[in-house]
Amino acid sequence: MRNINHWIDGRTWDGEPDRVGPVFNPATGEQAAQVALAGTREVDAAVSTARKAFRDWRNVPLTRRQNIMFAYRELITRHRLDLARLLTAEHGKTIDDALGEVQRGLEVVEFACNIAHLVKGSFSEQVSRSVDTYTVRQPLGVVVGITPFNFPAMVPMWMFPIALACGNTFVLKPSEKDPSPSLMNAELLAEAGLPDGVFNVVHGDKEAVDALIGHPDVAAVSFVGSTPIARYIYEQGTRNGKRVQALGGAKNHMIVLPDADMDLAADAAVSAGYGSAGERCMAISVVVTVGDAADRLLPKMRERVSEVVVAPGDADGAQMGPLVTGQHRDRVVSYIDAGESEGATLVEDGRGLEVEGHEDGYFLGPTLFDDVTPDMSIYRDEIFGPVLSVVRTGAYQEAIDLVNANPYGNGTAVFTNDGGAARKFQAEIEVGMVGINVPIPVPLAFYSFGGWKDSIFGAHSIYGPDGVSFYTRPKVVISRWPDPIHRGVDLGFPQHG
Repeated sequence: MRNINHWIDGRTWDGEPDRVGPVFNPATGEQAAQVALAGTREVDAAVSTARKAFRDWRNVPLTRRQNIMFAYRELITRHRLDLARLLTAEHGKTIDDALGEVQRGLEVVEFACNIAHLVKGSFSEQVSRSVDTYTVRQPLGVVVGITPFNFPAMVPMWMFPIALACGNTFVLKPSEKDPSPSLMNAELLAEAGLPDGVFNVVHGDKEAVDALIGHPDVAAVSFVGSTPIARYIYEQGTRNGKRVQALGGAKNHMIVLPDADMDLAADAAVSAGYGSAGERCMAISVVVTVGDAADRLLPKMRERVSEVVVAPGDADGAQMGPLVTGQHRDRVVSYIDAGESEGATLVEDGRGLEVEGHEDGYFLGPTLFDDVTPDMSIYRDEIFGPVLSVVRTGAYQEAIDLVNANPYGNGTAVFTNDGGAARKFQAEIEVGMVGINVPIPVPLAFYSFGGWKDSIFGAHSIYGPDGVSFYTRPKVVISRWPDPIHRGVDLGFPQHG
């Protein structure tokens, strides 16, 4: 049995773990490894190491930190297929999907390569007689990333490149379900020249999370995961004096108007609904049709669903792989059962799918419901699997009101050929990331990623300009150098001019 341990102070932790957890191959259902689960002992070691490393790392010149990011970028590019294979082996997504994940993480690394420009301050000369005022941005200290199973390479890479480039040290707590990509990133960062202790990885569950968000030497916490856990981490972290950005769950709607290109909309709905087996926070899970759009859209969607190739992620031609664990697969199946019992029309049923030679894998076929209503659990809850619901509405405003009434506000899209309808949508919709004829509106790294409402807790989105703001704090300096004229004591409030 392969053992996966923590990465602390530039090397694999050699301590014997008190607890371990299983890591499965989702395509076979077999346990492939066991991962050490951290407690307070390992968390203390990682944070202490990071705190010690911060004293030197914060003073490393910007250009040197930038050059390390450039070297890391080259190593990721060279090893992108190796990293993608690790993703597929432990998460289950297809190799093509995994390569896409690596690419979206790499874009943030490239953004961080420009850190010398991104942390520039401002300067105002002669704000008062012989007085200048300027601002600088300084790192926070030890910062923590707690990341989900669905993007074990990309989401950490949305955090630590910016945090490190800004001069912080980092402790990553990845999902214990697919921990190996984080260790590969640690090794590549070390090869790129990152000093020991600047980047650390501790594996674990709630015990490790609680130890991190309560640790007195942790300055900030970044989190991506479900809404209940995001709310918990935000509340506990801020109560303990941490700066927190916590991105939660989603129930992403895609509105299709009657004038839309139905082939384009069908391609988009199936791609965004079933890509990565629906295990994406930006997956489309609800298609809201207006007027007679459903009658023309559904046949095209069903035709495409029937052609989706479900297979192990590393198989030739695979379009959709298994879910991450058997427990998660069973949970998604329970929602399909509930949808039937609640009265939705099941038009494509993914239950019972077996992949030849991989009968014990965690596979579930694409599932499509019609006539879904907002009171049904398949509409209300984030299922996080290959289940797509169609809700029919009679008017465009009704569709917009439906999206706005939802407690989540991560991503949304509208498909239409009417520019006025698109402008109305982008103006009125209460969602943080909006696509117009684009089903998954994930911004590039020079913008920032973040939803609204119950999809985010805290004032900062992730990566991009918000990432730089999150991992630094401004300091204003008011400077006067002595001149030959001394004006004496003045007990009045300072007046400029």
